[in-house]
Amino acid sequence: MSNKVVVLGSINVDTTYHVERFPQPGETISAKSKSSAPGGKGANQAVAAVRSGAKTSFIGAVGSDNEGQYMLEALKENGIDTHHIMVDKYHGTGTAAVTLDAEGQNDIMIYGGANQAMTTDVLDGIDDVLDDADFLISQFETPQAVTLAAFKMAKEQGVTTILNPAPAHDIIPELLKYTDVIAPNESECALLTGIEIADEDSMLASAEYFQSRGVKHLLITLGSKGVFYATPNGHGLVPAFKVKAVDTTAAGDTFIGALSSQLKDDLSNVADALVYAQRASSLTVQQMGAMPSIPTADKVRAALTE
Repeated sequence: MSNKVVVLGSINVDTTYHVERFPQPGETISAKSKSSAPGGKGANQAVAAVRSGAKTSFIGAVGSDNEGQYMLEALKENGIDTHHIMVDKYHGTGTAAVTLDAEGQNDIMIYGGANQAMTTDVLDGIDDVLDDADFLISQFETPQAVTLAAFKMAKEQGVTTILNPAPAHDIIPELLKYTDVIAPNESECALLTGIEIADEDSMLASAEYFQSRGVKHLLITLGSKGVFYATPNGHGLVPAFKVKAVDTTAAGDTFIGALSSQLKDDLSNVADALVYAQRASSLTVQQMGAMPSIPTADKVRAALTE
């Protein structure tokens, strides 16, 4: 039976500039080309979930502009329930400018727009999607106050909450009390805990940090080294798949969305779900673009048999 996933998060139109290398401070360089595509951490995670078989609903906001209509259509075309996406008349749809170098590395500048202007009004009437949901996912491209309110509602209805604290900055302490799974990368984890990720001991110390604040499950993505997990039932490292990356923009978002599609609600299959999510992410980074590069379940399962 398919998981039911709800994503509360950001919706952006991504414009990617392809360059040989990143500019130095004060330097002007020429882009080889540029392209635009649907994106935003929330939207990417929702697409990753639905393409891996999850029944997926979205909570968010777009502007009353062409970009907003474009994003609503893109999400609907992927089979995502968009009934709880508000149209903001006063703020534009979020946008992201992505600079991508010849090695496949990127940096990203974001205009929050309707994403950052979001209030708890966006949660009006979401009981219907939370009633039968298995997971609620959120990130930090939308206000934490909205995430906190949504996580409280989710916990009242027995929904497992997943927090992807990216881009990382200070967390409202109360939010951690309502978070079941936190999934930072290693630099985000270090910024949040003050513990540099250097070895297993430092990762276990990070797990203790979050557990003492109410979060029982920690997943740290470690790039080419894989994913470290720590739960009340144990810990381990799931190795990454070795591939040639051409665009890492949606790697983390694919990982989160694909993971949510495979996890059991008691998280008892976390290691197996991490293997699937890692494989999905490894396929994403071999293609250009964020949302267009996210694979389907058939492609992930075929790759797992190789």
